[in-house]
Amino acid sequence: MSSSQVSDGKKRIVVLISGSGTNLQALMDACASHALPKARIVLVFSNRKAALGLERARTAFPPIHTDYLALVTYLKAHPGKTRVDYDIEVARRVLSAQPDVVVLAGWMHILSAEFLDVLHKGSSRGQDLPILNLHPALPGAFDGANAIDRAYAAFQAGEIKRTGVMVHRVVTEVDRGEPVVVREIEIKQEDSLQDLEARIHEVEHEIIVEATQQVLEQQR
Repeated sequence: MSSSQVSDGKKRIVVLISGSGTNLQALMDACASHALPKARIVLVFSNRKAALGLERARTAFPPIHTDYLALVTYLKAHPGKTRVDYDIEVARRVLSAQPDVVVLAGWMHILSAEFLDVLHKGSSRGQDLPILNLHPALPGAFDGANAIDRAYAAFQAGEIKRTGVMVHRVVTEVDRGEPVVVREIEIKQEDSLQDLEARIHEVEHEIIVEATQQVLEQQR
């Protein structure tokens, strides 16, 4: 049994990242404090080898197990395989950590229905395994990539006065799953895009912890 599979009674979190891992860091800090005291991160998985979040995990105390697989790398190593095959392989690696919750924290890859199917069928929790995604927009607004930029452009065009951040359950439709936590954010007249981004990121760090705690508390 690997160190990541030792049973200590704590809920097991798997985090998927693609970048610097600031939201991962928020979860790491929460697990080390009163915010998520009964949970621990057992795997950080990235689709980018140079993702700073992997280094955050490796240098944590104690270190957090990491794994990496890029889509291009996988396809080159397995001629004839597809993006769906890649998603299935990622799901298998996630399942190997026996998660109680899977959190997509800045994961820049749209996952297929097959990914969800493998996780739900392979998990002891079945369909009840929470798979959460953090998205910097309100439900139904600015789905997909570049949500903050698009919200700021809409504000400048006089179309909106506020935006927001949500953590939602992952479904096959991009950013359309059931919201778990939603927080509205006012856009101020004096805001630059960078100002808005900074304020949104602060809220992201709060609600990713809040949503994770919420779904874990609902489990037996």
